[in-house]
Amino acid sequence: MEICVVGTGYVGLVCGVCLAELGNNIVNVDIDEEKIKKLNNGIIPIYEPGLKDLLERNKEEGRVRFTTDFKDAIKKSTVFFIAVGTPPGANHEADLSAVRAVAKAIAENMEDYKVIVNKSTVPVGTAEMVKNIIKENQKQPIDFDVVSNPEFLREGEAVNDFLIPDRIVIGVDSEKAKDIMEEIYKGIARIDRPIMYTDVKSAELIKYASNAMLATRISFMNEISHLCEKAGADVKEVAKGMGLDSRIGPRFLQAGVGYGGSCFPKDVQALAQTMKEHGCDSRIIAAVEEVNYHQKMSLIPKIQKLVPDLKGKTIGVWGLAFKPKTDDMREAPSIVIVEELQRLGAKIKAFDPEAQETAKKIMKNLEYCKDPYETAEGCDALVLVTEWNEFRSLDKDKLKSVMNAPIMIDGRNVYDPKNMAENGFKYIGVGRGHYH
Repeated sequence: MEICVVGTGYVGLVCGVCLAELGNNIVNVDIDEEKIKKLNNGIIPIYEPGLKDLLERNKEEGRVRFTTDFKDAIKKSTVFFIAVGTPPGANHEADLSAVRAVAKAIAENMEDYKVIVNKSTVPVGTAEMVKNIIKENQKQPIDFDVVSNPEFLREGEAVNDFLIPDRIVIGVDSEKAKDIMEEIYKGIARIDRPIMYTDVKSAELIKYASNAMLATRISFMNEISHLCEKAGADVKEVAKGMGLDSRIGPRFLQAGVGYGGSCFPKDVQALAQTMKEHGCDSRIIAAVEEVNYHQKMSLIPKIQKLVPDLKGKTIGVWGLAFKPKTDDMREAPSIVIVEELQRLGAKIKAFDPEAQETAKKIMKNLEYCKDPYETAEGCDALVLVTEWNEFRSLDKDKLKSVMNAPIMIDGRNVYDPKNMAENGFKYIGVGRGHYH
């Protein structure tokens, strides 16, 4: 199958390389000439485990290439996966200008039947919009279909999520388009992963509803964590007990410093805006977003409890990316926490295994360190923000020996509170009480 993937951002790049791994011939298109040049030289602009190896193998076998020549790709390809950015607009709605531009370009250059697949996260009704744009801009009437095939990729796990997915959702309104999508995904169908065919608008809404539900679970547990702290309960035990109920399950019940990234924040806001446009209330979704904002700030009073006067104090921050296994800093809780600590007069030392170069473009006036121990040197407290595995089993005696004071504020509940106290640390987690 000759497939064009439009966009070489996170979704487009993973989509293109993984579709090539399934045996399709892929051309990835982007307007960014520098990015295309790097990709053709095997340089990947994002950190995603396993992606580089897949890219090298499929480039060697001639199944994937990168170009800025969209017109040529339109003539040679039958299927187009639109994987361009849909950032928040002025009212938190999804900005669809890039999607519109792609649809217009396809319409103006198509000479035969095409299938246009919306892979970007877009609000319900976008496929209909794309269909109208193509009809309005065709030089002559040519048959085409528009499909909704939302992505469910977790940063840090994206390759596995694409090739061994929980499910594939495909919204179609023609048998011809369905047959083509079945051909594309036949390699995944062979390993018995569920492929759900539905109407286009339901497929569009499944993506937003899924992310909003996951965000709701996170915010719910973060709100429960405050009661745990007041009442003397342990939120990890509460979550474990809840998760044993088969109706609830254990996933996304971990309390922490709030969610970030490229998906949950903007998708929750965009869904609320879509509901507003359709005359629906979004009280639960609005509360989810509000709880998440306050949760990012909730670490500050915990720090002040153990370091009351932050002016002139040195605080070490472990983890800057919004989650482990990625260098993505979008909506990362670390940004809010570091900025507030700096406003209160603290000096910041920080370390992240992958996100430091990205962080340097966003976060100024702090010292970036080479490892966790260098970060801890001379610190009056350590704050764990991102739960990278390398923070889990560090030498506590060594940490104490290089710190000004053995104080740990654990924003991800990585450590056992009693064990930290036994090792001489003053410790505060999230929803787990105060140990010292």
